[in-house]
Amino acid sequence: MQDRVSPASVTPALRDLSRDHRLLSLNTATVRRQGDLAAIIAACARAEIPAISPWRDQVAAIGLDRAVALVKDTGLKLSGYCRGGMFPADPARLAEVMDDNRRAVDEAAALGAPCLVLVVGGLPQFSRPGSAPSNDIAGARAMVEDGIGALLDHARAARMPLAIEPLHPMYAAERACVNTLRQSLDICDRLDPDRTGLLGVALDVYHVWWDPELSAQIVRAGGDRLLAYHVCDWLAPTRDMLNDRGMMGDGVIDLKGIRAQVEAQGFAGFCEVEIFSDHWWSLPMAEVLSTCISRHRSVV
Repeated sequence: MQDRVSPASVTPALRDLSRDHRLLSLNTATVRRQGDLAAIIAACARAEIPAISPWRDQVAAIGLDRAVALVKDTGLKLSGYCRGGMFPADPARLAEVMDDNRRAVDEAAALGAPCLVLVVGGLPQFSRPGSAPSNDIAGARAMVEDGIGALLDHARAARMPLAIEPLHPMYAAERACVNTLRQSLDICDRLDPDRTGLLGVALDVYHVWWDPELSAQIVRAGGDRLLAYHVCDWLAPTRDMLNDRGMMGDGVIDLKGIRAQVEAQGFAGFCEVEIFSDHWWSLPMAEVLSTCISRHRSVV
């Protein structure tokens, strides 16, 4: 029988977030419709949010050099960089896929990110449009592992850890055919058996809260494989598969319980708020950031 790690058994390790928000990071997708990356960085600095995790398209829109300068000038830290991955593709396009991922590693290093988050991709026709249609999900998973293995040498040279993010099974076809923490850690163990710190996981509660193996797999990951921690909430009912994530405290996820388990393994990084939501994208940026801060203190 699988050992169960209850939130109560690890609660003493829980960090106190109630007095300030120095452990809060904003994934910049949370307010991507309200402004470009320069505006988001400025708003975070005004709100005294200490860290961000930017997306590649947002960086590209203002230019990497400008993004690097803005991060440096404001003193912001990074909790990650989104995203590399999308590995499955037709054989003729694999060189293009790897070139794109090596650029992602280099951008993450230039920005000073602690890890590059990998959204690994689903079936080839969705991961890399133009690839031939396929329903071979086992083949897609093999391409994911091959792709990560091929990227590791470049990541090692750049000293940039790679964080595999398992996504909820509803995204298996289009975004990620790696859907559980166990699957992610199996890849880590095969490709990085010495646990060098170069390969680990990004644990997003939205994607893994439902998993009956979650507690045991968090213990298995340990502090050295837990590279990033993302928070939001699962709304019931969920109205849109992609763009109806909840603000923390508005849904059903045991946020403090999961965080307690992660921190009991030695995770001491930022709690990164990542919300894809038509509702929250419709509100002023300052209001969204203020709500993130208050919920981070009260319910995360």
